Amino acid sequence: MDMRRRPWRTTLPALGMAGMLVLAACGGGGDSSGGDGDGEPERGGTLKMVGEGDVTTMDSAFGYYTLNFQLMRGYTRQLVTSPTTDDKSKAGEMVADMATELPTKENGGISEDGKTYTFTIKKGVKWNTDPARQVTSQDMERGMKRLCNPNKPSGALSYYTTTIKGMDKFCEGFSKVEFDKGEPEPISQYIKEHDISGIKTPEKRKVKFELKQPTPDFLHILGMYFATPAPKEYLDYVPVSGTFDQHVLSNGPYEVTKYDPNSKIVMERNSAWDPETDDVRNAYVDKIVINEGVKQQPAFQQVKVGDADLMWSSPPPTSKLPSLYDDPRLELVDIGSLNPYIVINNLSTTEDSALQNKKVRKAIGLAVNKKSLAQKYGGPKIAEPACQLLPEVSKGHDPDFECPLGDDPTGNPEKAKKLLAEAGYGDGLTIEMPYREEGVHPEVSQALKASLKRAGINLKLNPVPGNDYYSNILQVSEKARNSSWDIATPGWVPDWYGLNGRTFLQPLFYSADMSKSDDTWGTNFGFYDDQKFNKLIDQATSSNDEEQAAAKFEKAQKRVVNSFKAIPVMFFKNAQLHSKRLKGFEGYPMYLGDITNMWLDQ
Repeated sequence: MDMRRRPWRTTLPALGMAGMLVLAACGGGGDSSGGDGDGEPERGGTLKMVGEGDVTTMDSAFGYYTLNFQLMRGYTRQLVTSPTTDDKSKAGEMVADMATELPTKENGGISEDGKTYTFTIKKGVKWNTDPARQVTSQDMERGMKRLCNPNKPSGALSYYTTTIKGMDKFCEGFSKVEFDKGEPEPISQYIKEHDISGIKTPEKRKVKFELKQPTPDFLHILGMYFATPAPKEYLDYVPVSGTFDQHVLSNGPYEVTKYDPNSKIVMERNSAWDPETDDVRNAYVDKIVINEGVKQQPAFQQVKVGDADLMWSSPPPTSKLPSLYDDPRLELVDIGSLNPYIVINNLSTTEDSALQNKKVRKAIGLAVNKKSLAQKYGGPKIAEPACQLLPEVSKGHDPDFECPLGDDPTGNPEKAKKLLAEAGYGDGLTIEMPYREEGVHPEVSQALKASLKRAGINLKLNPVPGNDYYSNILQVSEKARNSSWDIATPGWVPDWYGLNGRTFLQPLFYSADMSKSDDTWGTNFGFYDDQKFNKLIDQATSSNDEEQAAAKFEKAQKRVVNSFKAIPVMFFKNAQLHSKRLKGFEGYPMYLGDITNMWLDQ
């Protein structure tokens, strides 16, 4: 299974953990001191990880990929972050990281109008330079400026350009800077000579953010790895380059001591890290070694027999999951993955523009046998039928949601046939769908084809390479405009938990910043366009109250679901396998496992 975590638009995206390859999710354990029954944490040893894939970069300014995030937990720190936990109810909480305290209105860290956030960086948070050096507010400012570098701007750039005052203007100018690939000077010069009006550094360890409007999820936005400070040494390298990758510095408990792309990554203790300044990371192991280029099956075998401790870039093979469900080494984490959901191409003219008819769209939803699709992913322990877009780990999820397609996970093909007849398609309907010719996707697509056939809907399947599915099919507007596809089955994972409607609903369905002539609507794959929906999102993302924002997100998702222009299919858990000696695995915030809080039973 593969989902993408990728940019919505370079100037206005908000994505979900879907922006580079995302895997599928996991859980199990206890609090950050270790999972239930794991005993007392031990220090020392080498954590061994194995898998086929690699990170996209070591640069926190760009790395929008699950594997990047797992490593960055070890060598980067942010002003605020999410705690390591196994408690789903705490997954959306934020805590101070580099900051001396979590800002609130009560302590004066957040202004009454919700538009100014003030942080003081702890004394003793240092870079692993020689000699070690205090992380400063200027480093924080520099890190934010690098997000819109002209080489490779951040995939989540819109989180910042749409919230921080003046950042859009700064980034617009930055995008016009010309440079040679190996010459960092023009980029560095722009960073030195231009400021973001909404970021102030009045003192060496104090930084202020002035926002365009109240932003109820701004702490979550600052908790992302993109919002990592950057030391002045980073100006010597082109951002997101191979040269940079060999010179990454650390303000976290581990430092990268070896990066051989597609082969090996080694991280060791950072002597500049002071545990007294870090209430989040325990850094139990001494060393972390990742062996890459190992395919899924042999990687699975190495972990199963204990030659490695953790699978790195893929979950266990789907065929092996049923035999592992009672194995304590298998972790299942409910990460709020909407995977898959059916996107309707709202520009399709197939069958006399059949998909413009709400009855036809509802018929497609009614015909889907969600139970049969779940079996292809590993059964009900992995996949749960979904009726709404926002999962249980989201504020805005409605536990009493009334599913407009009914509650039968096998569907209702007879009712679907009736609706098709009422819409003028009593003799059936033929529509097309691209699918990824890898992993379980061929089987899932065949199962979907079979379930739709029960209602008289012929699904023509078009195989495409997995790497092309998003970038060369769903995000290419010409494909949608020419009706080369009618429905699709992407997946989506949120960038954070709690108040995260922005990370689902804005990138997937928001259109207020789009025009009919735009070449692409980014991750709004189906060209969903509803002004009332847009207004609800605007109200939610500019609210000064979390509960009011959640209520707006809830109303917004219902507009989409009740239109049948996107059909939720299932919420998916991630499966992760570890060795018997690995302890302290917890599913949040990093469902592949927090390398800073696991230990080895030696």
